[in-house]
Amino acid sequence: MPIQLLPISLANQIAAGEVIERPASVVKELIENSLDAGADQLTVDIEKGGRRRIRIRDNGAGIIKEELALALARHATSKIQSLADLEAIQSLGFRGEALASISSVARLTLTSKPAAQEQAWRAWVEGRDMSAELAPASHPDGTTVDVEDLFFNTPARRKFLRTDKTEFTHIDDLLKRIALSRFDVRIVLNHNQKTVRNYPAVAAPDALQRIAKVVGSRFTEHARLIEAEHMGVRLWGWVVDANHCRHQGDAQYFYVNGRMMRDRMLNHAIRQAYGDSLSDDRSATYVLYLELPPHDVDVNVHPAKHEVRFHHARQIHDFVLQTVREGLRISAAGAAEHHYKAAPENLRQQVAELPPRTSTPLPGLKRSPQEYGKTFSEAPQMTAVEGLSMAESPTFLTVLAGRFALFQQPTNAAQELKLLHLQAVEQHYHAAKWQQQFQTGLAGQPLLIPVKITDTELLARVQRIDNNRWAQLGIMLTQEGRNWLVKQVPSALRHSDIAASLVEVASMLEQHDEPPREFWQWFARLQVSQHYSHVQAEHWWQVWQQKLAADDVYTLPVELPELPEPLR
Repeated sequence: MPIQLLPISLANQIAAGEVIERPASVVKELIENSLDAGADQLTVDIEKGGRRRIRIRDNGAGIIKEELALALARHATSKIQSLADLEAIQSLGFRGEALASISSVARLTLTSKPAAQEQAWRAWVEGRDMSAELAPASHPDGTTVDVEDLFFNTPARRKFLRTDKTEFTHIDDLLKRIALSRFDVRIVLNHNQKTVRNYPAVAAPDALQRIAKVVGSRFTEHARLIEAEHMGVRLWGWVVDANHCRHQGDAQYFYVNGRMMRDRMLNHAIRQAYGDSLSDDRSATYVLYLELPPHDVDVNVHPAKHEVRFHHARQIHDFVLQTVREGLRISAAGAAEHHYKAAPENLRQQVAELPPRTSTPLPGLKRSPQEYGKTFSEAPQMTAVEGLSMAESPTFLTVLAGRFALFQQPTNAAQELKLLHLQAVEQHYHAAKWQQQFQTGLAGQPLLIPVKITDTELLARVQRIDNNRWAQLGIMLTQEGRNWLVKQVPSALRHSDIAASLVEVASMLEQHDEPPREFWQWFARLQVSQHYSHVQAEHWWQVWQQKLAADDVYTLPVELPELPEPLR
């Protein structure tokens, strides 16, 4: 088969295959054009889930008559003119392919009237050469794009469309995301001549009103505003504390320079910010906006502009992580401060007079927590041990209180139940690991936002300690003018309160030439999980068996009550 140029109509249909996936894709491309044109009122009319008709009317700048035909051509746009514009894109659209691609797989009519033009004009394309036809029309200032019979000439694409209800749900979800990106734009969504959504325009201070209509009032009741800015990068928006996050990930909205985005790196940063406080059955819940210079982000990555590429991805990840974590920390502190209500005096007196039912906080334990704490300090160092025989191998059962692994230990008499203190196992494991790494020096990780030392007493102590001793712990301190900054810390301290942690480290360095074992236990405690899933608990249960010689110092035997005789 000889090499030849493709017909224009076929080339446009190929381009449409990359951009136009379903009716919601058409709505996205057309609304982005309307917003780029400065519209603040949008009316979206849908018929039969979008397969029959999609009509979007706006009050934007409009298109003059001389440019209407050109607007329907491929690679024709008013948004960029040079490579410099492409490298610093500020508009939502920029490729100039949307209208040409849509018109190749549907019957498209473009009607527009700029405010300075007396007459509105209509344009449409037809035939193999996709030539545009023009005719006068009646239309207010703005533009209307009418798309009918989507995929009428590509039956293979049309048969992959879902039911009208499913396709409209995708359009509805898309409009929700767009409504959260522009609070100043009024958006009306109609389906089969019935108004389904109406999002009135609101001012920035009243943004929660729009968010309540889109995400729901339960979100706004528990959402906390966060905001941070560093080196030209700004993150602001609302996050919900872990206890009130949704069980489904249907309230995760992230925008980069006003562009709705689903980025795995950003999702990872937010999930990491929640840490162990977010249980496995809940998903992070947020509405966040990231603003940064256009030349620091590349949006020309995905044909449908669903993804971006950051030039400083690691720094952006850490900035989002630290900002969200700090917002959640303040939210948790505020909840603890404001939601506590003291019990009435008479109720407290009655509770004080109640005798305890057991002598230990955990009924059935053979030893008290005080005795347990004493024995832990004498725990053995990590050593690999040979596997236990099948007859002696304990059986992992479940997780209790999120911190203990319940397992069954075979004995000569019977099967004994025990609790394994998962946090103690993890702490001891990390402490031994850090102590071993200290011999060659701990690896530090740079902080995106250096921490300034403001405590004068701490600053004096820092200056008295040799920098080499700080460096061996992976901590980098630098002096800039009159200020001392913490620029690098080991991973164990990175997610802690840096200033408070430095006080502990300084005290240790002043009192000891070599970090004592108690220091490494404190160091490791900063990494200990607060809640363990079934998989995490099973992992540390195996570490206890394989690395800690299955030592009983980490276990709490459980006594069962006297059981009745079997019936048969």
